[in-house]
Amino acid sequence: MADTKHLKIDFVSDVVCPWCAIGLKSLEQALQKLDGEIAADLHFQPFELNPDMIPEGEDIGEHLAHKYGSTPEQIAQNQEGIRQRGAVLGFTFNMDKRSRIYNTFDAHRLLHWAEQEGKQQALKEALLQAYFGKGENVSSHDVLARVASEVGLDGVEAAKVLASDRFAEEVRQQEHFYQSQGIRAVPSVIINGQYLIQGGQPPEAFEQILRKVAAEA
Repeated sequence: MADTKHLKIDFVSDVVCPWCAIGLKSLEQALQKLDGEIAADLHFQPFELNPDMIPEGEDIGEHLAHKYGSTPEQIAQNQEGIRQRGAVLGFTFNMDKRSRIYNTFDAHRLLHWAEQEGKQQALKEALLQAYFGKGENVSSHDVLARVASEVGLDGVEAAKVLASDRFAEEVRQQEHFYQSQGIRAVPSVIINGQYLIQGGQPPEAFEQILRKVAAEA
């Protein structure tokens, strides 16, 4: 049997981005299918869809109408399309519970800390589920610390990280780096620092390019 190829994958995304949830599920399914052939060193990199969002967040309908000019009918149609894509991948979007959109800088700080603790992917998945499945406020320190504890992180330490400005500079540096590389939309998935896949691609697309990169590695 051929040796397992090891690939570094940087997954640039936000926890309030529905296509990021779809892209992550697709990537995970592709990696499961390639288990034994490819091993991924997966890192979640920060991107804020709404870096200037007010602390209390905004109504999702008003936000989408203002940002994209979407009508209520277009929003409903887009949300149904996203819900169906998620269902195929085994991810539940409860759009009726997601009434607001929030700033995510503190969530990214916590994800940075979680990487050091070896729980970044678990926390990322849990935050996506908390927001899209339960409509929770992922800017709330209480919610973030609770979700961290639910995936096996130290909830008290998580609360201390959130109450401080720890990792703020690191997160901003990472955000600026990816912006300087031309990343303007998420998810943006970068393999071995040179191959870019953007958008909520299906598992087959990820599988195809992962095989290609592994063959060239």
